[in-house]
Amino acid sequence: MTKKKTTKTRPKLKIIPLGGLGEIGKNMTVIEYENDIIVVDCGLSFPDEDMLGVDLVIPDMTYLEDNFDRIRGFVITHGHEDHIGAVPYAMQKFDVPFYGSRFTLALIEHKMEEHKIKRADLRTVVAGDVVQLGCFKVEFIKVSHSIAGALAVAVTTPVGVVIHTGDFKVDYTPVDNEPIDIARFAYYGTKGVLALMMDSTNAEFPGSTPSELALGGTFEKVFDTAEGRVIVASFASNVYRIQQVADVAIRHNRVLCFQGRSMVMIARIAMELGYLSIPEESIVEVEKLKNYSDSQVCVFTTGSQGESMSGLFRMANANHKLNIGKGDTVVISASAIPGNEKAVGKVINQLFMRGANVVYDRLADVHVSGHARREELKLMMRLIKPKFFIPVHGEARHLHHHALLAASLGIKESNIFVMDTGAVLELSGRSGKLVGSVPSGSVLVDGAGVGDIGSAVLRERRLLSHDGMFVMVIAIKRSTGELAAEPEIISKGFVYSKDADELMEEVKTIAREQSLAFAYADRTEWGNIKNAVKSGVKSCLVKRTGRTPLIQPIFMEVE
Repeated sequence: MTKKKTTKTRPKLKIIPLGGLGEIGKNMTVIEYENDIIVVDCGLSFPDEDMLGVDLVIPDMTYLEDNFDRIRGFVITHGHEDHIGAVPYAMQKFDVPFYGSRFTLALIEHKMEEHKIKRADLRTVVAGDVVQLGCFKVEFIKVSHSIAGALAVAVTTPVGVVIHTGDFKVDYTPVDNEPIDIARFAYYGTKGVLALMMDSTNAEFPGSTPSELALGGTFEKVFDTAEGRVIVASFASNVYRIQQVADVAIRHNRVLCFQGRSMVMIARIAMELGYLSIPEESIVEVEKLKNYSDSQVCVFTTGSQGESMSGLFRMANANHKLNIGKGDTVVISASAIPGNEKAVGKVINQLFMRGANVVYDRLADVHVSGHARREELKLMMRLIKPKFFIPVHGEARHLHHHALLAASLGIKESNIFVMDTGAVLELSGRSGKLVGSVPSGSVLVDGAGVGDIGSAVLRERRLLSHDGMFVMVIAIKRSTGELAAEPEIISKGFVYSKDADELMEEVKTIAREQSLAFAYADRTEWGNIKNAVKSGVKSCLVKRTGRTPLIQPIFMEVE
């Protein structure tokens, strides 16, 4: 009898997104093969309107914690918050190398100072560098984006090459004169690429994203016509935009002043590293602007998204050393991030009310995106020619449109994977399939608390924000269970007690009647009596007001 030959199953490559799918922000992707794991990006997102009191949202890293000994390093594509914002939290969990460009790591170092992290294994790379991380060979490729030091990665694995673009656009005339390395992507395309993970942010938009240099004419016109101060609000991280505006301002004999914490910090780092080239004599502190006429001043500030504590917001509301008024020209050099439109509109209206001339994206070309549109995405797909395609970085509609675009270029629908956060994609050289999921989701950061705010707490905060709080303090005698005093009512954000005497008396009556049961009940039943008091008061309040505050009965045992 001959023995059957057993074929050993070759291990599969796993791709596991822990964030960045079905959402804008919180980008984090795990690439795994046998005993080796690398992580691409480690970002945060900002809380939704219903996440009251929450400061930041970061990815759930439970899967990485469970597999800590297999992590070979984090690879960071660029320094935007949605790609580096969760790095300090990862550093506190994982003692592994973090790779990124000089500018990216400089921004991470600043975060380490804020979080009081004294040491971390930061390793600087430049485009063209190749690092070996376990079984993975990672090459960094220059891309164009709205921040300096942006890189894509080509990961050579035992199964094939995986390319992750990070955020990018195809800019042939970038401000730094270092365009995207199209040739390197084409090289990998000729060699064969197993899978492409590509930025989907602008997959809905036809055509190509304009070059950053296209804004030069608009800024020239603004400074040619402005008679007073020029205040420019933009994303602090867009040092290319700052450089363009600074060059125009200096040609018009204006000094420069930076306002807003992140604007000052990033401008300082960019100048130290050579990403910003501005003569020192052209930069003045806010206190010294009084030595210059308004026609000699240009101010860079944060606040392009209408943030309530930003420089622009405070200037518009007369709460700043540089209050904006008649004769000033304000340029909002950014488009509103979805969800921020109302806040931006309020600031624009306030600026007009103060007499300023406001230039924004509906009136002039003052902003270009840092993300590729459909023609650029098609170009990259044609160059890279991947077998499998995974759209990343976007909400559901962005991923959907990107997947349709890939299919229109001939990539098999069965080889296109629109994934959910936490899903596990297994790839071999021939096939790919989804094989389950790992723990994933969002961890809420509230002050110093990380992950200790859950759905129950958020539900209570929403309830408090809508209908307020209703507290009843009921004192009972420890020995007999009888009431020791009249119930005391505290109403916050529900009704003003002094204007609702009748309602308060009715609530006190219910509390007294329900509390009588304490005198006749065993201590083991007191929990049920407390619930009965809460239920009775709730029914009364709903019937009388139609509202349901957070009801909190407090029982005190006294001698």
